Amino acid sequence: MSRYARQMILPDVGTEGQERLARAHVLVVGAGGLGCPVLLYLGAAGVGRITVMDGDMVEESNLHRQVLYTMGDLGRPKAAAARRQLLAANPSLQVTAQVAPLDAANAAGMVAAADLVVDAADSFAVSYVLSDACRQQGKVLISASALGQSGYAGGFCGGGPSLRAVFPDLPARAATCATAGVMGPSVGMIGALQAQLALKSLLNHQPSPRGQLFVFRLEDLQVSSFRFDEAEEPEGALPVVAASQITAADTVIELRDAAEAPGLPAPRARRIARADLLTAELPTKGRIVLCCRTGLRAWAAAAELKAAGYGNLALLAAGHSA
Repeated sequence: MSRYARQMILPDVGTEGQERLARAHVLVVGAGGLGCPVLLYLGAAGVGRITVMDGDMVEESNLHRQVLYTMGDLGRPKAAAARRQLLAANPSLQVTAQVAPLDAANAAGMVAAADLVVDAADSFAVSYVLSDACRQQGKVLISASALGQSGYAGGFCGGGPSLRAVFPDLPARAATCATAGVMGPSVGMIGALQAQLALKSLLNHQPSPRGQLFVFRLEDLQVSSFRFDEAEEPEGALPVVAASQITAADTVIELRDAAEAPGLPAPRARRIARADLLTAELPTKGRIVLCCRTGLRAWAAAAELKAAGYGNLALLAAGHSA
Protein backbone atom coordinates (compact mmCIF):
# COMPACT_ATOMS: atom_id res chain seq x y z
CA MET A 1 0.00 0.00 0.00
CA SER A 2 3.03 2.33 -0.21
CA ARG A 3 1.57 3.82 -3.41
CA TYR A 4 -1.30 5.33 -1.41
CA ALA A 5 0.56 6.00 1.85
CA ARG A 6 0.33 9.81 1.65
CA GLN A 7 -3.37 9.58 0.87
CA MET A 8 -4.07 7.11 3.68
CA ILE A 9 -2.42 9.43 6.22
CA LEU A 10 -5.47 11.65 5.91
CA PRO A 11 -7.80 10.91 8.85
CA ASP A 12 -10.86 10.93 6.59
CA VAL A 13 -9.33 8.33 4.25
CA GLY A 14 -7.25 5.85 6.22
CA THR A 15 -7.16 2.12 5.50
CA GLU A 16 -10.94 1.82 5.45
CA GLY A 17 -11.34 4.62 2.95
CA GLN A 18 -8.62 3.26 0.69
CA GLU A 19 -10.29 -0.13 0.69
CA ARG A 20 -13.57 1.54 -0.18
CA LEU A 21 -11.95 3.22 -3.18
CA ALA A 22 -10.43 -0.11 -4.24
CA ARG A 23 -13.90 -1.69 -4.28
CA ALA A 24 -15.54 1.17 -6.17
CA HIS A 25 -16.57 1.16 -9.81
CA VAL A 26 -16.71 4.56 -11.52
CA LEU A 27 -18.11 5.17 -15.00
CA VAL A 28 -16.39 8.07 -16.76
CA VAL A 29 -18.23 9.22 -19.87
CA GLY A 30 -15.90 11.25 -22.05
CA ALA A 31 -12.11 10.98 -22.33
CA GLY A 32 -11.40 14.49 -23.59
CA GLY A 33 -10.23 17.63 -21.83
CA LEU A 34 -12.34 16.97 -18.74
CA GLY A 35 -12.03 13.20 -18.77
CA CYS A 36 -8.22 13.13 -18.95
CA PRO A 37 -7.58 14.66 -15.49
CA VAL A 38 -10.56 12.78 -14.06
CA LEU A 39 -9.13 9.47 -15.23
CA LEU A 40 -5.57 10.30 -14.18
CA TYR A 41 -6.55 11.26 -10.64
CA LEU A 42 -9.09 8.49 -10.08
CA GLY A 43 -6.58 5.92 -11.25
CA ALA A 44 -3.80 7.43 -9.17
CA ALA A 45 -6.07 7.49 -6.11
CA GLY A 46 -6.69 3.75 -6.38
CA VAL A 47 -10.27 3.58 -7.60
CA GLY A 48 -10.25 -0.13 -8.30
CA ARG A 49 -12.52 -0.33 -11.32
CA ILE A 50 -12.94 2.34 -13.97
CA THR A 51 -15.02 2.16 -17.14
CA VAL A 52 -14.17 4.87 -19.67
CA MET A 53 -16.67 5.46 -22.47
CA ASP A 54 -15.92 7.57 -25.54
CA GLY A 55 -16.48 7.00 -29.25
CA ASP A 56 -13.95 9.57 -30.54
CA MET A 57 -10.38 9.20 -31.80
CA VAL A 58 -7.32 11.13 -30.60
CA GLU A 59 -6.48 14.10 -32.84
CA GLU A 60 -3.46 16.39 -32.75
CA SER A 61 -5.69 19.39 -31.99
CA ASN A 62 -6.71 17.63 -28.75
CA LEU A 63 -3.24 17.41 -27.29
CA HIS A 64 -2.94 20.91 -25.82
CA ARG A 65 -5.64 20.05 -23.28
CA GLN A 66 -6.07 16.26 -23.34
CA VAL A 67 -2.85 15.56 -21.46
CA LEU A 68 -3.37 11.82 -21.14
CA TYR A 69 -2.35 11.31 -24.78
CA THR A 70 0.84 11.57 -26.84
CA MET A 71 1.62 11.82 -30.54
CA GLY A 72 1.78 8.04 -30.58
CA ASP A 73 -1.93 7.91 -29.74
CA LEU A 74 -3.06 9.88 -32.80
CA GLY A 75 -5.81 8.04 -34.64
CA ARG A 76 -6.47 5.63 -31.78
CA PRO A 77 -9.79 5.49 -29.90
CA LYS A 78 -9.60 7.76 -26.87
CA ALA A 79 -11.11 5.15 -24.58
CA ALA A 80 -8.55 2.52 -25.58
CA ALA A 81 -5.63 4.96 -25.39
CA ALA A 82 -6.79 6.13 -21.97
CA ARG A 83 -7.02 2.56 -20.72
CA ARG A 84 -3.48 1.83 -21.87
CA GLN A 85 -2.10 4.91 -20.14
CA LEU A 86 -3.96 4.25 -16.87
CA LEU A 87 -2.75 0.66 -16.68
CA ALA A 88 0.81 1.74 -17.50
CA ALA A 89 0.69 4.07 -14.48
CA ASN A 90 -1.16 1.68 -12.16
CA PRO A 91 -1.32 -1.97 -13.28
CA SER A 92 -3.46 -2.99 -10.30
CA LEU A 93 -6.51 -1.21 -11.73
CA GLN A 94 -9.34 -2.80 -13.68
CA VAL A 95 -9.99 -0.50 -16.62
CA THR A 96 -12.63 -1.19 -19.26
CA ALA A 97 -12.68 0.80 -22.50
CA GLN A 98 -16.03 1.28 -24.22
CA VAL A 99 -15.32 2.71 -27.68
CA ALA A 100 -18.83 4.00 -28.25
CA PRO A 101 -20.87 7.11 -27.52
CA LEU A 102 -23.30 7.10 -24.64
CA ASP A 103 -26.93 7.62 -25.60
CA ALA A 104 -30.42 7.10 -24.23
CA ALA A 105 -30.40 3.45 -25.35
CA ASN A 106 -27.31 2.31 -23.45
CA ALA A 107 -27.23 4.80 -20.56
CA ALA A 108 -29.37 2.83 -18.09
CA GLY A 109 -27.21 -0.29 -18.35
CA MET A 110 -23.95 1.62 -18.10
CA VAL A 111 -25.13 3.57 -15.06
CA ALA A 112 -26.53 0.45 -13.36
CA ALA A 113 -23.12 -1.25 -13.42
CA ALA A 114 -21.34 1.66 -11.68
CA ASP A 115 -21.27 3.00 -8.14
CA LEU A 116 -20.76 6.59 -9.31
CA VAL A 117 -20.92 8.34 -12.69
CA VAL A 118 -18.69 11.14 -13.99
CA ASP A 119 -20.04 13.17 -16.90
CA ALA A 120 -16.99 14.48 -18.72
CA ALA A 121 -18.54 14.45 -22.20
CA ASP A 122 -19.20 18.21 -22.31
CA SER A 123 -22.35 17.58 -24.33
CA PHE A 124 -25.69 18.70 -22.95
CA ALA A 125 -27.51 15.79 -24.62
CA VAL A 126 -25.22 13.28 -22.90
CA SER A 127 -25.43 15.22 -19.63
CA TYR A 128 -29.23 15.15 -19.59
CA VAL A 129 -29.34 11.47 -20.51
CA LEU A 130 -26.91 10.64 -17.71
CA SER A 131 -28.78 12.84 -15.25
CA ASP A 132 -32.08 11.15 -16.08
CA ALA A 133 -30.56 7.68 -15.65
CA CYS A 134 -28.75 8.58 -12.42
CA ARG A 135 -31.83 10.19 -10.92
CA GLN A 136 -33.92 7.12 -11.74
CA GLN A 137 -31.35 4.75 -10.23
CA GLY A 138 -30.29 6.90 -7.26
CA LYS A 139 -26.67 7.18 -8.43
CA VAL A 140 -24.51 10.25 -7.82
CA LEU A 141 -23.53 12.14 -10.98
CA ILE A 142 -20.48 14.40 -11.04
CA SER A 143 -21.04 16.59 -14.07
CA ALA A 144 -19.02 19.42 -15.60
CA SER A 145 -18.73 21.59 -18.67
CA ALA A 146 -15.86 23.78 -19.89
CA LEU A 147 -15.37 26.21 -22.75
CA GLY A 148 -12.87 28.99 -23.28
CA GLN A 149 -11.75 29.90 -19.76
CA SER A 150 -15.09 29.22 -18.08
CA GLY A 151 -17.13 26.30 -16.86
CA TYR A 152 -18.73 24.55 -13.93
CA ALA A 153 -18.61 21.31 -11.97
CA GLY A 154 -21.04 19.90 -9.44
CA GLY A 155 -22.68 16.91 -7.83
CA PHE A 156 -26.18 15.89 -8.88
CA CYS A 157 -28.78 13.14 -8.35
CA GLY A 158 -28.14 10.36 -5.85
CA GLY A 159 -31.19 11.49 -3.91
CA GLY A 160 -30.49 15.17 -4.57
CA PRO A 161 -31.58 17.51 -7.37
CA SER A 162 -30.75 16.50 -10.92
CA LEU A 163 -28.89 18.47 -13.56
CA ARG A 164 -32.23 19.47 -15.06
CA ALA A 165 -33.23 21.09 -11.75
CA VAL A 166 -30.25 23.44 -11.98
CA PHE A 167 -30.20 23.83 -15.78
CA PRO A 168 -33.81 23.41 -16.93
CA ASP A 169 -33.26 25.33 -20.17
CA LEU A 170 -30.57 25.22 -22.82
CA PRO A 171 -28.62 28.20 -24.19
CA ALA A 172 -29.91 29.89 -27.30
CA ARG A 173 -26.72 29.11 -29.21
CA ALA A 174 -24.13 26.37 -29.08
CA ALA A 175 -20.38 26.79 -29.03
CA THR A 176 -17.70 24.11 -28.98
CA CYS A 177 -13.99 23.96 -28.34
CA ALA A 178 -13.53 23.84 -32.12
CA THR A 179 -15.50 27.06 -32.69
CA ALA A 180 -14.89 29.05 -29.50
CA GLY A 181 -11.56 27.66 -28.29
CA VAL A 182 -10.47 26.45 -24.85
CA MET A 183 -7.45 26.91 -22.60
CA GLY A 184 -5.91 23.65 -21.40
CA PRO A 185 -5.33 24.61 -17.74
CA SER A 186 -8.91 25.86 -17.41
CA VAL A 187 -10.49 22.59 -18.50
CA GLY A 188 -7.82 20.72 -16.53
CA MET A 189 -8.75 22.53 -13.31
CA ILE A 190 -12.41 21.70 -13.76
CA GLY A 191 -11.67 18.06 -14.56
CA ALA A 192 -9.41 17.79 -11.52
CA LEU A 193 -12.23 19.18 -9.39
CA GLN A 194 -14.55 16.53 -10.82
CA ALA A 195 -12.11 13.87 -9.64
CA GLN A 196 -11.98 15.46 -6.19
CA LEU A 197 -15.77 15.56 -5.95
CA ALA A 198 -15.98 11.95 -7.11
CA LEU A 199 -13.49 10.79 -4.48
CA LYS A 200 -15.23 12.75 -1.71
CA SER A 201 -18.55 11.21 -2.73
CA LEU A 202 -17.12 7.68 -2.77
CA LEU A 203 -15.60 8.28 0.66
CA ASN A 204 -18.88 9.76 1.94
CA HIS A 205 -17.16 12.95 3.08
CA GLN A 206 -19.20 15.83 4.48
CA PRO A 207 -20.33 18.27 3.33
CA SER A 208 -21.51 16.16 0.44
CA PRO A 209 -20.53 17.16 -3.11
CA ARG A 210 -24.12 16.32 -4.03
CA GLY A 211 -26.02 19.59 -4.25
CA GLN A 212 -22.91 21.76 -4.67
CA LEU A 213 -22.02 23.69 -7.85
CA PHE A 214 -18.70 25.38 -8.56
CA VAL A 215 -18.56 28.08 -11.25
CA PHE A 216 -15.28 29.10 -12.92
CA ARG A 217 -14.78 32.41 -14.73
CA LEU A 218 -11.05 32.26 -15.13
CA GLU A 219 -10.93 35.02 -17.73
CA ASP A 220 -11.79 37.28 -14.76
CA LEU A 221 -9.90 35.08 -12.26
CA GLN A 222 -13.13 34.32 -10.40
CA VAL A 223 -14.34 31.09 -8.82
CA SER A 224 -17.62 30.86 -6.91
CA SER A 225 -19.87 28.14 -5.54
CA PHE A 226 -23.35 27.63 -4.16
CA ARG A 227 -25.57 24.84 -2.89
CA PHE A 228 -28.79 23.85 -4.66
CA ASP A 229 -30.16 21.19 -2.29
CA GLU A 230 -33.69 22.61 -2.53
CA ALA A 231 -33.81 23.03 -6.32
CA GLU A 232 -37.05 21.69 -7.76
CA GLU A 233 -37.26 19.30 -10.67
CA PRO A 234 -38.82 20.86 -13.80
CA GLU A 235 -42.19 19.59 -14.96
CA GLY A 236 -42.63 18.15 -18.43
CA ALA A 237 -38.90 17.84 -19.13
CA LEU A 238 -38.13 17.11 -22.78
CA PRO A 239 -36.75 13.57 -23.05
CA VAL A 240 -33.64 12.80 -25.09
CA VAL A 241 -33.92 9.61 -27.14
CA ALA A 242 -31.53 7.49 -29.19
CA ALA A 243 -32.04 6.66 -32.85
CA SER A 244 -32.55 3.01 -31.89
CA GLN A 245 -35.50 4.02 -29.68
CA ILE A 246 -37.48 5.53 -32.53
CA THR A 247 -40.55 3.48 -33.44
CA ALA A 248 -42.77 3.28 -36.49
CA ALA A 249 -45.41 5.25 -34.60
CA ASP A 250 -43.12 8.26 -34.16
CA THR A 251 -43.09 11.27 -36.43
CA VAL A 252 -39.42 12.10 -36.92
CA ILE A 253 -38.50 15.57 -38.14
CA GLU A 254 -34.99 16.39 -39.33
CA LEU A 255 -34.39 20.12 -38.86
CA ARG A 256 -31.13 20.16 -40.82
CA ASP A 257 -31.05 20.70 -44.59
CA ALA A 258 -29.65 18.13 -46.99
CA ALA A 259 -26.28 19.90 -47.22
CA GLU A 260 -25.76 19.65 -43.45
CA ALA A 261 -27.24 16.17 -43.05
CA PRO A 262 -27.46 14.21 -46.32
CA GLY A 263 -29.04 11.20 -44.63
CA LEU A 264 -32.18 11.03 -42.53
CA PRO A 265 -32.09 9.74 -38.94
CA ALA A 266 -34.88 7.21 -39.43
CA PRO A 267 -37.05 5.66 -42.14
CA ARG A 268 -39.99 7.86 -43.08
CA ALA A 269 -38.38 10.86 -41.39
CA ARG A 270 -39.41 14.25 -42.76
CA ARG A 271 -37.06 17.14 -43.44
CA ILE A 272 -38.66 20.40 -42.27
CA ALA A 273 -36.84 23.66 -41.59
CA ARG A 274 -37.50 25.11 -38.16
CA ALA A 275 -38.96 28.26 -39.71
CA ASP A 276 -41.60 26.12 -41.49
CA LEU A 277 -42.43 23.86 -38.58
CA LEU A 278 -45.50 25.65 -37.23
CA THR A 279 -47.13 25.81 -40.66
CA ALA A 280 -46.41 22.17 -41.53
CA GLU A 281 -49.05 19.47 -41.20
CA LEU A 282 -48.08 17.53 -38.09
CA PRO A 283 -50.02 14.79 -36.28
CA THR A 284 -51.75 15.78 -33.06
CA LYS A 285 -51.43 12.22 -31.71
CA GLY A 286 -48.30 10.18 -31.18
CA ARG A 287 -44.78 11.32 -30.43
CA ILE A 288 -42.89 13.91 -32.47
CA VAL A 289 -39.10 13.45 -32.41
CA LEU A 290 -37.11 16.52 -33.42
CA CYS A 291 -33.59 15.97 -34.71
CA CYS A 292 -30.55 18.18 -35.27
CA ARG A 293 -26.79 17.85 -34.66
CA THR A 294 -26.42 19.08 -31.07
CA GLY A 295 -30.09 19.16 -30.07
CA LEU A 296 -30.26 22.94 -29.57
CA ARG A 297 -32.42 23.59 -32.61
CA ALA A 298 -34.59 20.63 -31.65
CA TRP A 299 -34.95 22.01 -28.12
CA ALA A 300 -36.01 25.44 -29.40
CA ALA A 301 -38.37 23.91 -31.96
CA ALA A 302 -39.93 21.72 -29.26
CA ALA A 303 -40.60 24.81 -27.14
CA GLU A 304 -42.44 26.41 -30.07
CA LEU A 305 -44.47 23.29 -30.75
CA LYS A 306 -45.31 22.94 -27.07
CA ALA A 307 -46.58 26.51 -27.03
CA ALA A 308 -48.68 25.66 -30.08
CA GLY A 309 -50.36 22.78 -28.24
CA TYR A 310 -48.24 19.76 -29.12
CA GLY A 311 -47.50 17.69 -26.02
CA ASN A 312 -45.68 14.44 -26.81
CA LEU A 313 -42.25 15.64 -27.91
CA ALA A 314 -38.72 14.23 -27.78
CA LEU A 315 -35.24 15.30 -28.85
CA LEU A 316 -32.65 13.41 -30.87
CA ALA A 317 -29.11 14.81 -31.02
CA ALA A 318 -27.81 13.00 -34.07
CA GLY A 319 -24.24 14.10 -33.66
CA HIS A 320 -22.49 16.10 -30.96
CA SER A 321 -18.95 16.83 -29.81
CA ALA A 322 -17.65 15.05 -26.73
